[in-house]
Amino acid sequence: MTRTLGPVPGTARAADPDETAVRPPGPVLRLGPVALPLHPRSLLWGALLLVLLAAAAAATLSLGGLGVPLTRLPAVVTGAGEATETFVLNRLRGPRLTVAVGTGAALGLAGALFQSVTRNPLGSPDVIGLGAGAGAGAAFAALVLPGVIPVPLGALAGAALAMVVVATATGTGLRHPGRLIVAGIGVAAMAQAFTHFVVSVMARDQATVLSAYVNGSLGARSWEHAATIGAVLLLVVPLAALLAGPVALNEMGDELADALGARAAATRTAAVTLSVVLSAAAVSVAGPIAFVSLTAPQIARRLSAAPGPNLALSALVGALLLVVADLAVQQSPVGDGLPVGVFTMAFGGVYLGYLLVREWRRGVL
Repeated sequence: MTRTLGPVPGTARAADPDETAVRPPGPVLRLGPVALPLHPRSLLWGALLLVLLAAAAAATLSLGGLGVPLTRLPAVVTGAGEATETFVLNRLRGPRLTVAVGTGAALGLAGALFQSVTRNPLGSPDVIGLGAGAGAGAAFAALVLPGVIPVPLGALAGAALAMVVVATATGTGLRHPGRLIVAGIGVAAMAQAFTHFVVSVMARDQATVLSAYVNGSLGARSWEHAATIGAVLLLVVPLAALLAGPVALNEMGDELADALGARAAATRTAAVTLSVVLSAAAVSVAGPIAFVSLTAPQIARRLSAAPGPNLALSALVGALLLVVADLAVQQSPVGDGLPVGVFTMAFGGVYLGYLLVREWRRGVL
């Protein structure tokens, strides 16, 4: 008589690949088809980042000669403020702050998606020329074909074209870090040269305004800009949440991700597409702001110490970085009149140097 033996005591049952794919380890928050792993450290840092973001937002609205005092903010927000206070909130600082939060979140999310699926901490949209391509597309739409092509569509087309050129130039798609960086630097240089050509030759009378745009600026933002970035986030964030699980599995390598049902190639294509859309939207409302998409995901990973793309934490870090940088632009004597992209570029350049040295020592480059 044949007997079926159960698991040997002291041994673990082998995990079924499909079960592993749909049941990430640890506590999980389920929202319909979306399963988000919950890490206590990530939740703690997320709450702290929200507090810091709220503090930076309050400082943005209240500091300076035109600032609304903190004690008056609730009344002004509810529509009971004085005319001057309402003007400052609705026309000057409110739209600018909202665009900063949305743009920073979009860039942080774009960088997290891109770095995760390429498994490359240097493969952000900044480094591979995606932001510069979006800036060139936006400049072309706004100055060469004004009124014919919407600026957001031009930015999206420029970002997509830059992505295609980089992936083709490497000869290996998005997989080789060294080739990706070299090709990206070349594409970014060509895109920036085209943008500066358009600004200096085809729009001399608008050179001052456009030079600020080329470096990334939050000056003179309106609620229309805020609505644009808000609508894109509203569309993309649920899609990114759906991709969170497959993207996390993709970090293990294509073969293992395919074995676990994540379909590595399709996941990479979807994540890169969302990253392009987010970067293009950010460029269309604020210009090509450098290095937020590079630094925010890396800072989020170190804060959470959790595997996976850390999408929510990356978005919060990106929003906080850009709001603090814009606060420095508005309130510090050094930043007076400078585009916010100059501050993010200074910080991001130092961080990029650190990452390059670290990856070189690890033998990745």
